[in-house]
Amino acid sequence: NHIQNKSFCVHNVCVCTVYLSYLGPPFSDPGFSPPRPNSSSLSVPSAATRVDLWRGLENGARLAQNQRAYSVLLCAVRELARSTLCPYLQSSLMHFCSGLSGLLGSISGLMNALGYTSLPPSTPAQGYAPLLSSQFQNMEGFWVLRELQSWLWRSAKDFTRLKKRLQRLATTVHGLN
Repeated sequence: NHIQNKSFCVHNVCVCTVYLSYLGPPFSDPGFSPPRPNSSSLSVPSAATRVDLWRGLENGARLAQNQRAYSVLLCAVRELARSTLCPYLQSSLMHFCSGLSGLLGSISGLMNALGYTSLPPSTPAQGYAPLLSSQFQNMEGFWVLRELQSWLWRSAKDFTRLKKRLQRLATTVHGLN
């Protein structure tokens, strides 16, 4: 599962690179880092929480944050695909959406297995509504993909850490029997 998650992260980097090339300068320029839009339409949760605060959260809280973020990001990436004129990029984004949907299903399954409350699968992600201006859409697309990358790398680390904790717990419980 860890290898699949890393593969998913690598595929995201490829999709991001193609999307940024599609947008062109300045978005495709190395080192381009505009300020995050301060608009109500970009409600993609930021993965910029301090590491010590993030690690201090309970497993259920981290999983719930991941689930919420990926629900919103899935809607945002679908919107990027719908607004993209390049058929190859549109297909790549929709394929990536399939992977995100599978990741959401895995997170929900894990939360249920561990006894945590998860979002109902039919709950639409709240709060993502793209702006009308193409320049703002490009900026939002840039930030959606940047946040998606951050969430994927964070999740890969979280899931590895959670797997180790659960393995230790299972070993301890098995040793008591």
